[in-house]
Amino acid sequence: MQRHDRHAGSRSPRPASRSRQGSSYSEQAIFGEGRAKAIILVFLALSLVFAVRLVQLTVVDAGKNADAAADSRTVSITLAPKRGTIYDRNGNVLATSVDAKTVYCNPRDVTDADWEAEQIASALGGKASDYKKLLTQDTTFVYLEKQVEMERAEKLQDLNLDGIYFLDDSKRVYPYGEVGGQVIGLIDVDGNGLTGLELYYDDILSGEPGKLTAQYYGDDGATIPGSVTEDEPAVDGEDIVISLDIGMQQYLEERLVLTAEELEGKGGNSLIYDGGTGEIYACASLPYLDPSDREHIKEGSTELRSITTAFEPGSIFKTVTFTAIMEAGLFSPDDTLFCPAYLPADEYFVSDAHDRGDETMTIRQILDQSSNVGTSLAASELGFTELYEKILAYNLNEPTGVDYPGDAGGFLSEVSEWSTIQAYNVSFGQGISVTPMQIARFYGALVNDGVECTPHFLMKRLNSDEQPEWKTEQVIENKEAIATVTDMLTTVVEDGTGKDAAIEGYTVAGKTGTAEYASESGGYVEGNYNISFVGFLPNSNSQLVCFVGATEVPGDRLTTAAFSDIMSFATERYRIVAE
Repeated sequence: MQRHDRHAGSRSPRPASRSRQGSSYSEQAIFGEGRAKAIILVFLALSLVFAVRLVQLTVVDAGKNADAAADSRTVSITLAPKRGTIYDRNGNVLATSVDAKTVYCNPRDVTDADWEAEQIASALGGKASDYKKLLTQDTTFVYLEKQVEMERAEKLQDLNLDGIYFLDDSKRVYPYGEVGGQVIGLIDVDGNGLTGLELYYDDILSGEPGKLTAQYYGDDGATIPGSVTEDEPAVDGEDIVISLDIGMQQYLEERLVLTAEELEGKGGNSLIYDGGTGEIYACASLPYLDPSDREHIKEGSTELRSITTAFEPGSIFKTVTFTAIMEAGLFSPDDTLFCPAYLPADEYFVSDAHDRGDETMTIRQILDQSSNVGTSLAASELGFTELYEKILAYNLNEPTGVDYPGDAGGFLSEVSEWSTIQAYNVSFGQGISVTPMQIARFYGALVNDGVECTPHFLMKRLNSDEQPEWKTEQVIENKEAIATVTDMLTTVVEDGTGKDAAIEGYTVAGKTGTAEYASESGGYVEGNYNISFVGFLPNSNSQLVCFVGATEVPGDRLTTAAFSDIMSFATERYRIVAE
């Protein structure tokens, strides 16, 4: 037993432990070999993906990627078209575009911003500090100045500054300054119409812009030599001829200024309109606009109030009422009406502008003495519904369709809403509003056999086969009434309130107007009036109608003398012959 124990105690360690150590080493080797294979497989897969992508980029998408790369370093520049010229009826240039330059830069090409900014300011004017801010922008394209006059642009070009480039451009000029300025209107710095005919006919005057492209190096943004190309040339705008006569316009404007000064009015407007064609020879309102001086634009100067502003016309509207009465055949000029000093209406009384007693007056006297009472009574004989319908028939309730922005339509309430006092008021031009252009169009029908012509400025498009056409409408159906009303209007000038409108050697037909105007607080302003005269030369070869108005005039005054002067000038200018 002891031997057995000795034998057992003398045994060498069991090889089992070594066998376990050998098994661990083998597993690590296998794992290492698997990981290496996996890495190789991943690497091969990625290589395959990269290879496929490389083929995609260099072969399949090569053209598209080249275009994208080019696009990323390409700048597109708009080329401004040359705006169309506006001529007056005699071929005088009212607005045109002269050659100019647009100056731009690539700040990445600029080598000395401080020095170049000084040189640019010296050539173009302005502050060097402002130009430096542009020259140091983090971009490849920036405008320095548009519409630079050629003299200044050439001075800058001669300096040959790094990074400074030039485009052909044009600059709008207005040879007659403020004469006709409201009619012609303004454009903005980008050449878009803002007011007047520049706005109304912007689509045909403006043309179509073109496109210029330039490419730059991708690393530093410097311009690639020879890369500037004109992809789409600009298409210049159309030239137009308008009905304005700049000589007539100038005289009208001068006389209107004098009228406002003489009458102490706050404003005024005037126009000359051809009742036979619809052409507007002259049109202006105070204050005037000079399109070439954008720094001193007065409030209200961009409007043409003869077209854009309605007013209560007062007694010049009586011609409308008596035309309706004469069309109905109710009275002849020598028929009489008893006209009391005061005519009751609801809780009010209608009276004439000048105090008088009760009086029997002829229809002719009612008009030439401008009696509110007599007009109200004559209108009541016609019937106020019939008067209302005639006002609509004469188109005095809607815009004229004139080719000018802001054509106003005035105001006329429904006859069903009229009280007695309102009905009387409408008959003599209060409680209704119209524009001077609307009332001139109506008087134009009296000189054109009862036909109204749409007022307009545009006469011809010089670069187009498409020419304007203007609507006409027979609005006075009973043509016999025209001669009667015209004869009554001549009496207004010969014996009535319009005596100062007379022109030696001519018969003048017309009507004075003295109208109250509303105050901001309600009701009518006392002691001040909007006054006007509208008339024509019936026994002549002319169909011109002239309106002259002054606003917020103190006391009892007239614009008849201004009408006489303006139309006298027209008779000489157009060689109007009395018949």
